[in-house]
Amino acid sequence: MAAFVLRKVANRVPSWLVKELGNLWSPYLGAGIKVERVSENYRYLKVSLKKRWYNLNYVGTHFGGSIYAMVDPFYMLMLMQNLGREYIVWDRAAVINFIKPGRSDLFAEFLIDDDLIEEIRAETALGDKFVFDLPVQVFDEEGQLIADIEKTLYVRKKT
Repeated sequence: MAAFVLRKVANRVPSWLVKELGNLWSPYLGAGIKVERVSENYRYLKVSLKKRWYNLNYVGTHFGGSIYAMVDPFYMLMLMQNLGREYIVWDRAAVINFIKPGRSDLFAEFLIDDDLIEEIRAETALGDKFVFDLPVQVFDEEGQLIADIEKTLYVRKKT
């Protein structure tokens, strides 16, 4: 219910409020995931995963599902905000490559630039679907790469 309401009003709500509401979303609240920053134009976002007893695996490192959850929806949400209601945007697939065990707080940053928005609009102008990959990397407090993730997104202009 909360996600439905947030989606309906998100383009009329300031990004700082979307950030705060996102941090109250139960899957993130329960996993120790926090949206740290959302730019006003929804082109930059930073998220963290705090190391807590309840999100560690059997060997005492971050649970892989939590690492993926921290990066799951953000490119889709950022593109929805930047493209507008006349576009359909879906996460289609993801590949995650765990590089090292996460032993401290983790961070990921997302960036969408003008070139990507222009490319999407050009590829979908005639109603065609556009499927493409965007990378996101997860780092620990020391700046060491923990996971390398490739998100596959689907975008199409509504008919």
